[in-house]
Amino acid sequence: MFRKRFYYLIQLQYLGFRYHGWQKQPSVNTLQRMVERTITYVLGDVSFKVLAAGRTDAKVSANETYIELFVDDKSLVLTDFFEEFNRNLPQDIRGISISQTDQHFNIIQHPKVKEYIYMFSFGSKFHPFSAPFMYNIIDDLDIKKMQKAAQLFEGKHNFRSYCHRPNEQTVLEGEIITCEIVKNELYTANFFPEESYLLRVIGKGFKRNQIRLMMGVLVDLGKGKIDLDFIKKTLDPTIDKIVLEHIVPGSGLILNAIVLKEE
Repeated sequence: MFRKRFYYLIQLQYLGFRYHGWQKQPSVNTLQRMVERTITYVLGDVSFKVLAAGRTDAKVSANETYIELFVDDKSLVLTDFFEEFNRNLPQDIRGISISQTDQHFNIIQHPKVKEYIYMFSFGSKFHPFSAPFMYNIIDDLDIKKMQKAAQLFEGKHNFRSYCHRPNEQTVLEGEIITCEIVKNELYTANFFPEESYLLRVIGKGFKRNQIRLMMGVLVDLGKGKIDLDFIKKTLDPTIDKIVLEHIVPGSGLILNAIVLKEE
């Protein structure tokens, strides 16, 4: 029997602190599980499939991301579906927009640019309410040295030291358009520390745990445990791979924006 399929693009945002990442896993709560459970409730017995623009790790949040929804044999009334979808999502997940697309669009293969930020503070311990949003380093950090080092990541590099457990198919080369550390003026709350910072990284795609490993090496630099030459060596393809083990917590990482490019 011929099956007619309908295609939709949904823009989402979520706080990832209580989830074990996006991808559905047995015995733990994930964002994909909650989103698909909500769609099942709204659509009833209608068959559907969901693809995500990217899979965030445990405790990682997203201010702006996308999923593609494939619905079999039923065209949605967008305003009605979207209202019920948002009404029944958990309070820490929100739909921003929905639009109809077609079979030629593929959210995974479509060219896109992603902006991630990693929020952090240092010095005195912050208010516990800040924990879902940023990483607190009790030690002092040399921010100026960290800012200088962040620029080393810009451009095309082999990021083999910044990919957690790569396999034979992993593409280790990549390009970072922007990498900078600036004062955090993007997200504010009255319980945030008086001064906080963010690492902003923009590129077309990233390796597993890449940004958290980059942040880890920058923190080590800021503490004086390593120097700038060490970071340069991690990006030098002529030197044997340097294994990095400092992966900062996922709760400071936010997928801040995804820009879908025109093909």
